Amino acid sequence: MRLQDVVVEPQAEAYYPVKLVTRQGSIRCRYYPVKNTEKAVIWVGGVGGGWDTPAHGLYPRLCEDLTSEEIASLRIRYRYPTELVDSILDVLTGITYLRDEGIKYLALVGHSFGGAVVIQAAAQSPYVYTVVALATQAFGINAASELATRCSLLLIHGMVDQVLPPSCSQQVYQQALESKHIILYPQANHQLDEVADEVYHVVRDWIIQHLNKASVSLI
Repeated sequence: MRLQDVVVEPQAEAYYPVKLVTRQGSIRCRYYPVKNTEKAVIWVGGVGGGWDTPAHGLYPRLCEDLTSEEIASLRIRYRYPTELVDSILDVLTGITYLRDEGIKYLALVGHSFGGAVVIQAAAQSPYVYTVVALATQAFGINAASELATRCSLLLIHGMVDQVLPPSCSQQVYQQALESKHIILYPQANHQLDEVADEVYHVVRDWIIQHLNKASVSLI
């Protein structure tokens, strides 16, 4: 899917509303820029679409906080939030946009359905160096075995998830290459609200560590 145009609206709060225009429709985004940075994160939600986020507002919280670590963020709202292939294309288009903005080192974060989206997108892009899948689904995750060894993987799941069982993340872990890590929270459900603060710190530290490692090792 080719990116035809970019429309950036006036800044709202900590982000700029951005519209990525393609022949297949426009992709709505929220961009948290950092001047002169080469590192960024793309964040996507589940089949609910919109600007959904797990763990009590994890996404906007980290988007703002990571700017102090010189890491930009792009939140993407799917055009068709129940369609896996279209949602993967949305993320790949987001990668194209960030590449045009000077980004060289990317992390992808997805929740639920979005876990499969970011795993598939990472397998298709050489610019992704780490993936975080939160309470991921099992369907569409076979690409985990195709992630290059340069792309690390963090899996987080609640043991009492009533939407997608933790076996989904365990299946991804078994298929993935190193480096990989899985965390299962005994009392957490699908949204991971019960462990929101822990998830915030784990995801933040993981992204900083792996993007910094990629940027240093490739200099």
